[in-house]
Amino acid sequence: MTEVTGIKDYIKPENLVYSKTRLMTDNILHYCPGCGHSTAHRILAEIIDEEGLQQDAIGVSPVGCSVFLYNYLDIDWQEAAHGRAPALATAIKRLNPGKVVFTYQGDGDLAAIGTSETIHSCNRGENFLIIFINNGIYGMTGGQMAPTTIPGMKSSTSPYGRDTGQMGYPLKITDIVATLPGTYYVSRQSVHTALNVRRAKRALRKAVQYQSLNRGTCFVEIVSNCPAGWKMTPVEANRWMEENMLPYYPLGDLKVPSAETSVIPDNKE
Repeated sequence: MTEVTGIKDYIKPENLVYSKTRLMTDNILHYCPGCGHSTAHRILAEIIDEEGLQQDAIGVSPVGCSVFLYNYLDIDWQEAAHGRAPALATAIKRLNPGKVVFTYQGDGDLAAIGTSETIHSCNRGENFLIIFINNGIYGMTGGQMAPTTIPGMKSSTSPYGRDTGQMGYPLKITDIVATLPGTYYVSRQSVHTALNVRRAKRALRKAVQYQSLNRGTCFVEIVSNCPAGWKMTPVEANRWMEENMLPYYPLGDLKVPSAETSVIPDNKE
C-alpha cells in the first residue's frame, strides 16, 4: 500500500474542480476572512488570462486595502498616491494606447480623496477601466465612516449610525459617472454569491473588451462586504449587505453602449 505523505499524494490534478487561477501568484492574500477583495482579484485574473492579456495589461492600485494587489496578480503594476489612480492611469494609457489599463480602487480612495480625479477622468472619457470596490467603510484604517456608508450604518466614527441630518448622504458616485458623456459602460455588481460572481465577471469582461474600441471610460462598481470593519462574521456580513446595502446600491448595468458602437473586433488568431 502506497504511503500518503502529503496532500498532493491524494489530490490529483485530474480530479480538481477548482484551483488557483494561473495569473494569481503563490503569495498568501492578506485580506480578512470572507472579504470580497479576494474574489474580485480572482475573477480579474481569470479574465486577463482568458483574454490573453497578461503581457498587455497594466494595473494601478493606490492606497487602501488592495494596495498590495501587485503581490497577487502577475501582470505589470504601478502604485499611485492616495486617490490619484485615474490621473496616473490617464498618463499610462496615453503613453501606451495599445495596452489594457485599469485602476482598482476602494471607496475611500475613489469617492473621497480621489473624487476629483474620478469625475474628471470619466468626464474626459479617458480610455481605461475603473474597478471600484464599495464596502461602505474605511476598512484599512479602522472602520471609519466612508462617503458610501449608508444611512443608519454604524462605524467607528458613527457609532449610533450615519445620521444624514448631521453627516450628509452617501455619495452614489457610480450613478454620477453614469451621467457623464465620457463614460461608455457603467455597471454595479457584487461577488457575495456564486450567481453574482458570474455576473460580475461578465460585466468586467465587457469592460475589458470595450477598451479596444477607444470610446471612453468603463466603470464597474463591486459592492462588497467588510466583515472585520462591520464587526460581523462573513456569513452575517453577506446577509447584512444583501438586506441593507443592495437596496441602496441596486445591482445591474447603469449605462450600456448602443449595439452599433459596441462591436468588439476579434484580434485573436
